[in-house]
This record gives sequence, structure tokens and C-alpha cells, in this order.
Amino acid sequence: MIEINNHGDVTQIRVSRELDGKPLYWVAAYLVDGILIDTGCDYTAAELVAFLKGKKLDLVVNTHFHEDHVGGNALIQKQFQVSIYAPPASIPIIGHKPFLYPYQEIVWGYPAPSTAKSIPPFIRTDHHTFGVLATPGHSAGHIVLLEKERGWCFSGDIFAREKPKFIRPEEDMGATIRSLAQILAAMPPQFTLFTSIGRIVENGREALAENIRYLQELAAKAQGLHKQGRSVAEIIQDIFGGEHLFAQMTNGQYTTENLIRSVLKIQA
Repeated sequence: MIEINNHGDVTQIRVSRELDGKPLYWVAAYLVDGILIDTGCDYTAAELVAFLKGKKLDLVVNTHFHEDHVGGNALIQKQFQVSIYAPPASIPIIGHKPFLYPYQEIVWGYPAPSTAKSIPPFIRTDHHTFGVLATPGHSAGHIVLLEKERGWCFSGDIFAREKPKFIRPEEDMGATIRSLAQILAAMPPQFTLFTSIGRIVENGREALAENIRYLQELAAKAQGLHKQGRSVAEIIQDIFGGEHLFAQMTNGQYTTENLIRSVLKIQA
């Protein structure tokens, strides 16, 4: 399933595996001035390639290695012979078949291995210059693309929502806060976030600042409860009223427990 939305000069390509005529989970790629930013999942690779035929496509950028961001790489590379660029830490993972949990296989599928090159500090197109900013936190080897003149930030998964309730076990909320602060420092007062979950957030500065405040306040509250002798399970119950349903749906990968354990490590 594929859905196309235009936002000025930016084309948003939302893709999802379809079951019984319904999308399972939308993810977004973006096409702008010949750059394709992320390629969705394996299940939608053929639809993405069909859409791209006849379009200006000079290169692909992967913000990171997760299967819902690189699933179209191999087929696009085969069909269009374009270069794929990715953060150095992501390249060896993109080049091999990943380990996936059952929910990942069902929702996104196994991406075929593809060959990526190390992304340079800047990507220049006919009309734009995109700065490449390392933004660890969601994963190692995560980057965002910044077009400062136009006020565009293609944020990958470093930002999805202002108040997350669950995260993967490898996510580092301290690093995420630092990465969000770097984006704020690099961008003009007004800028737009183009997120990988399909949200286009016009007030990007306000959204990132709110995300930082939320995580800092959550860390302070969780650490305060921890100092009082509360267990992680008790902290989850006190703050959120219990574990999120996503814990069961994702084989224990996306959990509130992961979020609390991560914020407990944040230095005051």
C-alpha cells in the first residue's frame, strides 16, 4: 500500500504492508530534488519502484539501518543503478540479512542486503544543500538531513512524537536528548520536521523542545522514585499506570520498561 502527499517541493511517500485491505503500520520516505530519503519496507519495495519510474532520482540516503527504512534499497539499486548512502555504522548491517523478531517479519519483512557508501558531510543537489548530522539515540549510526535555507529537517526516527511511552531496548534517551539539542542548535528559528512515521510537523522547534522537556522531566521523576526505593515495575505503575500494550505486540521489544531503564541512566 502506498500513499503520496506533496508538501511544497517535498514528496512524502507513505508505505505500509496491507492485510485485508488495511495498512498495518505506515512509514514514510521522502523524495526531494532527486534524493530519496529512506526506502520503506520490503513488502512495499515493488510499489515504491513503480512510483519512482519516470521521476528524478539521483541517489538514496538511509537515515539508519532498521528494516522499515532500507527495505526498498536492493530493488531500487537494481532498477535505477543509483548510489545509496548511509552512516558508516549502518553500512555493514544494511549489507547483510538482519535478525528480526516475529512482529518485524510480519509488519515489515526482511530487507534484501544492499550496498551502501559512507555518507559525506553534505549532500548537494541541483537546488539544495543538505547537511548531514549524526544523531545517535534511536540507534547507533543514525543521521538526519538538514536543509537550513528551506527550514527542512528529515528526522528519521530520532523524533517521532513529543511524549514517547515506549522504546526499543537499545535506545538511549540521554543520547536522544543531546541529538535533539544539536538539531535545535543547527536549525533556524522556524523549521519543519519530516518524520519517518509520516508526521510533518510545521513547528519543529517547539516539538523538539517539548520532547526534550518531557524526557528530562520523566527522568527526574523516575530517578526521584528510584531513590525512594521504588522498583522499575513500581515506577512504571506510578507514572504510566502499567506496561504499554505494545510490549506484548512486539515480543517485548517496544516497552515502557525500556524507556524507564533508559531515563534512569540520564545524568542530572
